[in-house]
Amino acid sequence: QALPPGARVLDACAAPGGKTAHLLELGDLDVTALDADPTRLARVNDTLTRLGLRARTLAADASRPDGWWDGTPFDAILLDAPCSASGIVRRHPDVRWLRRESDIAALARLQDAILDALWPLLKPGGHLLYCTCSVFRMEGQDRVDAFLQRTPDAAARPAPGHLLPVVEYLDPGRADRGDGFFYALLTRTTPGA
Repeated sequence: QALPPGARVLDACAAPGGKTAHLLELGDLDVTALDADPTRLARVNDTLTRLGLRARTLAADASRPDGWWDGTPFDAILLDAPCSASGIVRRHPDVRWLRRESDIAALARLQDAILDALWPLLKPGGHLLYCTCSVFRMEGQDRVDAFLQRTPDAAARPAPGHLLPVVEYLDPGRADRGDGFFYALLTRTTPGA
């Protein structure tokens, strides 16, 4: 379902800006790109400038909207949450050395905090796309299942969930083995629906 012209969209955890740019290329949208790291946010601005696109950019913590949200609800939110990056280990093998097992639980808590903080910013009937570049259930389906359990006005829409990379020995001739990824589409139900 396409967003109407002028729809307010939040790209939370937006750096380096590819998703923000793609949203703007898809339609006439009012996009806010948010990232907690000002240095990474500068990359979003660079991407938008290079492509001749415009969005509001904010260096702020997605889990603390009281410091940056203007009070006007969003029609849609894209949350590409901070994660272990386990799904991109083929392209970035150092990921496996930069993460510890305890990191996954800490990241899951952060993912929950961001989901809970952003949900009230969404209009009834609006959609939140939650995604991670992780192959771990704890950072994907488990987060969504827990969120749905504690959030009565949230409903999951059909979505593939975890997408796993092609393993080379299963398809040795395939050049584009891809990354591992998770996404879920959540809709904020209207009261009484």
